[in-house]
Amino acid sequence: MPEQPSEETNPYGGGTTSGPRRVRTRHFQNAKANGIPITGLTSYDQLTARIFDQAGIDFLLVGDSAGNNVFGYDTTLPVTVDELIPLTRAVAHAASRALVVADMPFGSYETGPDEALHTAVRFMKETGAHAVKLEGGVRSYKQIRRIVGAGIPVMAHIGFTPQSEHGLGGHIIQGRGSGAKQLLEDAHAVQDAGAFAVVLEMVPSAIAAKVTEQLSIPTIGVGAGPDVDGQLLVWTDFAGMSDGRVPKFVRQYADVRTVLFDAVTQYRADVESGVYPAPEHSYD
Repeated sequence: MPEQPSEETNPYGGGTTSGPRRVRTRHFQNAKANGIPITGLTSYDQLTARIFDQAGIDFLLVGDSAGNNVFGYDTTLPVTVDELIPLTRAVAHAASRALVVADMPFGSYETGPDEALHTAVRFMKETGAHAVKLEGGVRSYKQIRRIVGAGIPVMAHIGFTPQSEHGLGGHIIQGRGSGAKQLLEDAHAVQDAGAFAVVLEMVPSAIAAKVTEQLSIPTIGVGAGPDVDGQLLVWTDFAGMSDGRVPKFVRQYADVRTVLFDAVTQYRADVESGVYPAPEHSYD
């Protein structure tokens, strides 16, 4: 995501990565203006954050998807600010290039701008994150405006919003038919409120393209087709770690779960048979 095409040394080794030494919100705007795709992944720990950062991913979202992928909850709804703060701190301390975005969980901003600002300030002061993300378009306008007014960058999230899955009737594609009008209203609302980018989740490609064309801020797709300014995936989905249903929009780039399962199975067998530890693994 360069302001101008450039090659800079990767601070963690592994050759070079294109773009700035530290991704800032202004680089998102430059990327949209220059047609440079933005890349994002979720991360919940320093090990994956360091790998993704080293690979040149532009932003890391410490998502409330940790509810499913870290804490073992059935949904994201039980996740609390206190649970996400140590995860966000770990990711922020590990990433030297990527912009780190802290997800504001359900119940931490809905009652109004004051609560929203309080939550955002906690994330910024206690984690080292560079921005926060919250769900909702028109309904979250005042919250976004208040947070941005305090100098904290906000990434918005519209379309399918997981924290509202019960109100939406489940994992249902948003923006179809008459829903397109509401999606456009939500998109313009978050832009007018001052968001620096907006996530579009599970919306038809055509309406995502229309939103992208109308907005001056970048759009980040999660199941929104190719005609957006960037893409975001949950890392456990794209790496094949999940053993449940994988959304249609996910491309699995690896089968880490099988690799890890096979390694653990071999380790257990080696211990049980006495093969491990061998003399070379022991001290004299």
